[in-house]
Amino acid sequence: MSTTTPSAPARGLNLLGDLSSHIVEVMQRNGADISQLGVPPQPAPQDGLWEDVSVPQARARLTMWRNSIEDAAQNEYLAFRFSHLDDMQKPNTLRNWLDSLVEAKKLDARPTVLNMLMPGPIGSGKSAAACALGNEAAERGLWTLYVKHATYLTWRRPDSAPHNMKAWEVRKKFVECDLLILDELCGEMDMTATEFARRETIDLIDARISAGRPTAYTTNLRSRRQPGSQAMGVVDILGERLLSRLESSAHLATIVGPDRRKPAKPLDW
Repeated sequence: MSTTTPSAPARGLNLLGDLSSHIVEVMQRNGADISQLGVPPQPAPQDGLWEDVSVPQARARLTMWRNSIEDAAQNEYLAFRFSHLDDMQKPNTLRNWLDSLVEAKKLDARPTVLNMLMPGPIGSGKSAAACALGNEAAERGLWTLYVKHATYLTWRRPDSAPHNMKAWEVRKKFVECDLLILDELCGEMDMTATEFARRETIDLIDARISAGRPTAYTTNLRSRRQPGSQAMGVVDILGERLLSRLESSAHLATIVGPDRRKPAKPLDW
């Protein structure tokens, strides 16, 4: 009587197409371009993403935007869209600019307006408006990132960036993204910038302008010190050359209004 021994299961690596949905989700959450890994195509998008952008790549870009907001501890801004803004936050201006950026990206052309300058007083809703722009841009397929100016300068120093990023990796991703939201330009600077801050800021702005990549800037400062005022302007901190580059091919969307952070009733303490 013969006995047949069942063959042992084949050993080895699974095909990439056999990756579990959990692993694929984790890889996407960390910014992996699943479309380059041989994973079967996913269903067509239902949320207005460009027709010429693969769904996995678009999903990865959306995740990278959300990660940049979370790295800045600004999670509450993920809920904002143009529909949440009031007229003082210039939603129509931002919407029209975004339309032009998406169209330029489709045509592989340089946008006519590269820089969106969003100055305004503290608490006027600049960051909320800028993040609404970022949320809408990411949902339309643009690789969009958010960072505060002071944070970028910190991360450009050795061993200071999150996720074990090297200083050169920080520069690379913020230079190469399709749209950068650079929040609080010259924030936390009340005097002439150090040579390091000036060099790194000019390098970032120059590199993005030279490559034809758009940037939205928010700032509490005026462009220059006003007569009779002690408050410094951007040019007083970073120099005339940077302001000249900043204003080249730019649109100004000044955001005014009451301080939205101020409590309705003053606190007695």
